[in-house]
Amino acid sequence: MTGTIQQLKALTDATDNIVFFGGAGVSTESGIPDFRSADGLYNQEWQYPPEVILSHTFYKSNPEEFFRFYRAKMLAPDAKPNAAHLKLAAWEKEGKVRAVVTQNIDGLHQAAGSRHVHELHGSVHRNYCERCGKFYGLDAILSSTGVPRCACGGIIKPDVVLYEEGLDQQTLSAAIHAISKADVLIIGGTSLNVYPAAGLVNYYRGNKLVLINKSDVTKDLGAGLIITDPIGETLGQL
Repeated sequence: MTGTIQQLKALTDATDNIVFFGGAGVSTESGIPDFRSADGLYNQEWQYPPEVILSHTFYKSNPEEFFRFYRAKMLAPDAKPNAAHLKLAAWEKEGKVRAVVTQNIDGLHQAAGSRHVHELHGSVHRNYCERCGKFYGLDAILSSTGVPRCACGGIIKPDVVLYEEGLDQQTLSAAIHAISKADVLIIGGTSLNVYPAAGLVNYYRGNKLVLINKSDVTKDLGAGLIITDPIGETLGQL
């Protein structure tokens, strides 16, 4: 166990109030690509950039292409939780983790057993008819072709936050509350490029900030402990 891992273990062993704030890098070890790494979605060839396809405007104007990309690149039904998801769930069961705040939409934290999860950008596992409001699971999207339709004829929209859409205010408030009350805040697998989610770290009032990310983040957080190894590999040693 390296010195940094020992420091992390000492911090987490000494508290029962950990909040974890994570991004796409938490799920890359489960085989889900992130957006900005060398093999991420921003570096793959499509007719339109991902941030255009995943916008509210594009969804409304070109739903066929939106759902073609969405099924091909945003859904990973066979992905399994990795060591990071499992450790956070185990810590929650032990009463150490109070909340997980995630920018991910894959549902892997819940699959690992975490219950107190604030999904800032929604979830691929929730979908709803824009006409009648009926909710559907992931299978409704996977088993359909083209634009998925409800029995009433309405379009079934993924309950995920697209570019140009606002975050759910109740989820946002719960995430802010959890972060502001944390003893230890662990930020993992995010370069903190996406706002307003990235701004939530400013609500942390403690002095035990840990950053676990393979690449540099966009701003100096003043973290007391910085680890640049994969997060699953890191948390799996604890």
